[in-house]
Amino acid sequence: MSTEFDLIQLRARVKELEDRLKFIYDHLRIEYSDNPDAKNTQIIELIKAGNKIGAIKIYREMYNVGLAEAKDAVDKMEARYL
Repeated sequence: MSTEFDLIQLRARVKELEDRLKFIYDHLRIEYSDNPDAKNTQIIELIKAGNKIGAIKIYREMYNVGLAEAKDAVDKMEARYL
């Protein structure tokens, strides 16, 4: 019986953590992605084409961040993909 009770408690805890995480994502207005590179495909293509300014602009629009944060993120992506 203890194992069944433990399983019920674990399921409740997982549900609580999922709800908290959803609240945080909603509050920050971001989406979860199993494959973040898929979401960044357009940005990566702009970087590869040498259009870093365009990549920064798209990053800012997608993630609702400031210029400095977007530039840092694009610089990191550039280092990783080029």
